[in-house]
Amino acid sequence: MSPEFLVLLTLGIFLVALLYSSVGHAGASGYIAVMSLLSMAPATIKPTALVLNILVASIGTWQFWRAGYFSWRLFWPFSLLSIPLAFLGGYISLPAEILKLILGIVLLYSAAHFFLRPPQEIDPTTPPRGLAVFIGGGIGFLSGLTGTGGGIFLTPLLLLMNWAPARNAAAVSALFILVNSIAGLLGNLSSTRQFPAFALVLVVAAGVGGIIGSYMGSHRFNPQLIKRFLAMVLLIAGCKLILT
Repeated sequence: MSPEFLVLLTLGIFLVALLYSSVGHAGASGYIAVMSLLSMAPATIKPTALVLNILVASIGTWQFWRAGYFSWRLFWPFSLLSIPLAFLGGYISLPAEILKLILGIVLLYSAAHFFLRPPQEIDPTTPPRGLAVFIGGGIGFLSGLTGTGGGIFLTPLLLLMNWAPARNAAAVSALFILVNSIAGLLGNLSSTRQFPAFALVLVVAAGVGGIIGSYMGSHRFNPQLIKRFLAMVLLIAGCKLILT
């Protein structure tokens, strides 16, 4: 990797972290979009995204935990199978063309998520425990396979099914992303025996961008405008992965 490419990649990760954090998101799908637009290999994208997920999810978990929004009762059924299956997903190395297709679909789904308005909150119901375990396992496997952490799937599901208010859903998803990203990264390292050293530079860029974005989002940025812009970036990156 040339120094010029690393600078461009670092700048892209910084901007994604800044924009995502300004609208209250961690940015996993955005990091994948940036690396995809720069034509990085899917096998490199996955562990790098998982490393960045661990950073942003750690920050989110700590913030929501301190604020009192985390629910262990809601979290554990979804995480019970997700952790071992995220390890399995991280361990599996799919052919590049298949992984590109899956990542492209995930990015298109993420783009659609930014265009949709969250449902109106009413008193939440408790998800059936068996169903939560099954769904969590499926999301965990997909998160390890793609490097997304799973929050982009779990949060909308919790809101759509009225299983949690928005802040509680975000709190549960933050820890869900954290444990699945750790498991997925360990699975990937067990399989490939390779770690992208440049990811440590990107961690710093994502951290700085996240701090600045969190501040700017609460003071200056237009959240709806930022969401539309991010949706377009995800749409372009998703189509690039699928069509090229």
